[in-house]
Amino acid sequence: MGVRATRGGKGRTRRRGGARGLLRGGLAVCAAVALVAGCKDTTDGAGGAGGSGAPAPASDGHAVSPLRNPDGTKPGLAPVTGEADKAAARKLIARVATKGRGPKTGYDRDEFGYAWMDTADGVPWARNGCDTRNDLLKRDGEDLSYRKGSNCVVVSMTLHDPYTGRTIHWTKSHATTVQIDHVMPLSYDWQMGAAHWTKDKREQIANDPLNLIPVDGPANSAKSDSGPATWLPPSKSIRCAYSVRFAQVSLKYELPVTAADKQMMLRQCGG
Repeated sequence: MGVRATRGGKGRTRRRGGARGLLRGGLAVCAAVALVAGCKDTTDGAGGAGGSGAPAPASDGHAVSPLRNPDGTKPGLAPVTGEADKAAARKLIARVATKGRGPKTGYDRDEFGYAWMDTADGVPWARNGCDTRNDLLKRDGEDLSYRKGSNCVVVSMTLHDPYTGRTIHWTKSHATTVQIDHVMPLSYDWQMGAAHWTKDKREQIANDPLNLIPVDGPANSAKSDSGPATWLPPSKSIRCAYSVRFAQVSLKYELPVTAADKQMMLRQCGG
């Protein structure tokens, strides 16, 4: 059984003590569903079966709009709402460059470093003693429990999945119902220009929290390495926010998207 914790102010955690906390911890473990893996071409394993809980509101009070989270260090992915924010979203997406998608020749996951490395310098949380995957679980998860003796390895949590709008109760003992999505998939990055980058830069985009979101595993497996023109999150309320985050990654790393992808991104935000 892990050490029980909840998200505290400014991203810190606080212990829950007493029998009540232990009871809730036990219930969370019994109800949990899965372990995090990567997206289809960045995964620790294939997407598996497993139950998610009842649908939850797309905005859970914990997630932050991408317009107010430009470096990806704040939790989740909240919907972009209101005409002013949607106009700001379109303005940001309009800055994204376009080009045709190149060949996948030579692509391999290892070209972007080993999965969830803590040594990708130049991105938030690098070399903090905790791997990228656990950093993301701590960022987006709630009701966290850690492995005994660790303040890094998350063994259970509750995730409000932005892609499906469902609440997922997760434990480390089940592997793949929750996966870490590369919003801009790594093979897509490769085809749009990352094939010509240095290894260090590829490691950065693979481990940058701006490009990473823990989500429902089956939804992420369905995405594979698609751009927005061919795959969007099932939850329509989050599609503009997803498009903004895709654009933020594109702009930060100066990676173009296809013309069809850009057109679809603008459309999701009312363009």
